[in-house]
Amino acid sequence: MSINSVRPWRQIQRRKSREIRVGNVKIGADNPISVQTMTNTDTGDSYKTLDQINKCAEAGAEIVRVSCPDEASTSALKEICKYSEVPIVADIHFHYKRAIEAAIAGAACLRINPGNIGDNNRVKEVIKAAKDNNCSIRIGVNAGSLEKDLLEKYREPCPEALLESGMRNIALLEENDFLEFKISVKASDVFLGVAAYTGLSEVTNAPLHIGITEAGSKFSGTVKSAIGLGNLLWSGIGDTIRVSLSADPVEEVKAGYEILKSLSLRHRGVQIISCPSCARQGFDVINTVSILEERLAHIKTPMSLSIIGCVVNGPGEALMTDIGFTGGGAGHGMIYQLGKADHKISNNELVDHIVDLVEKKAEEIQNQAS
Repeated sequence: MSINSVRPWRQIQRRKSREIRVGNVKIGADNPISVQTMTNTDTGDSYKTLDQINKCAEAGAEIVRVSCPDEASTSALKEICKYSEVPIVADIHFHYKRAIEAAIAGAACLRINPGNIGDNNRVKEVIKAAKDNNCSIRIGVNAGSLEKDLLEKYREPCPEALLESGMRNIALLEENDFLEFKISVKASDVFLGVAAYTGLSEVTNAPLHIGITEAGSKFSGTVKSAIGLGNLLWSGIGDTIRVSLSADPVEEVKAGYEILKSLSLRHRGVQIISCPSCARQGFDVINTVSILEERLAHIKTPMSLSIIGCVVNGPGEALMTDIGFTGGGAGHGMIYQLGKADHKISNNELVDHIVDLVEKKAEEIQNQAS
C-alpha cells in the first residue's frame, strides 16, 4: 500500500502527460520523474566529456545534455554516444545542420528552439533526421532568449510571452506530425518560471522538462531551485528535472534527487534525518553527519537514517527510520533498528558502526528485491 493512500496530506496528484522516450528512458505518463544534468566540458574533447558524463551517471543522472555549437562537437558526439552510460541530449543553438549531424551521430534527443532553426523547410529537415534516427526533441524556451516580436509585444519576459513562444514552437512540430517532444519554459526568476510552467501545463499534454535556469551557485542555486521546482512538483507538474548550478554537474544531480526525495517522488540512497544541533547534544552531530554523508555516498539503495543528538526528539525520529542513533551523552547512545531500541554504542565507534549497519541493511534490501 502506498504511504500516500493512508496519509492524504502527503498526496501529490501528478499531471497526466503523454509518454515519450529519450533513448531507453521513458518520460511522462506515470514514469518516474527523471533527473538530468549538462556537461561543462568542451564537447570536442570526447575523453573529458565522457569522463564527466559517467561521473554524473554514477551520481544518478539518467540523461545528460552536451553542447553542440560546432562541427567539432557533433563529430565527437558519435564516440560520446557510443560509450556513454546514459542517453545523450544534443544542445543545438541555431544551426539546423548541427541538429541533423547530432541525430545521425546517435543523440537520443535534440534540444532546440524550432523557431530559431530557420524556415519551415529547415525545421522539416531536422524533424526528418530525428524520425530517421529515433531521436526525440526538447523545445527549450528561455526567458533570456525570447523571440524579438514577443519582447516587443509584451515589453518584457513574462509568463504570457513564454507560453506563447512555447505554443508557437509546439505548433511547428505538430504541423509536421512530430509528437516525440518535451518542452521547457525556463526563467531565472522563480515567480516567472513557476507561472509559465503552470500555464503551459494547462494547455498541452506534452511532457514538461522543468528547471529554474541560471539559478546560481551551489548553495544559493540549490535553495532557489528547491523553491521553484518544489512548488511545481508539489502541484504535480514536471516529468523530468534539471537543477542548474554554477557548480560541478554532479552537484546538480545530487540536488535534484534531494528535491525529489523531500517530496517522496523518488528515492535513491540514504536519506539522513539529523538535528540542527543545540546545547542538548551529547556528541558532535554536525561533524558526524558530514562524515556519514561522505562515507555513505556509494549507497544507492533507498533507506533512511536518523542521527539525533539528544533524547528529546531522537527516539520519536528513530521510530520512523530504518536505522537511528540518539543520545550520545555519557560517551554512548542508543542504536535503533526499524524503530526499536536495539543496542548501545560508544560515540567513538559510532561512524564506523553506522556505516557497517547501513551497508548490511542495503544488501538485505537488495536481496529481498531480487
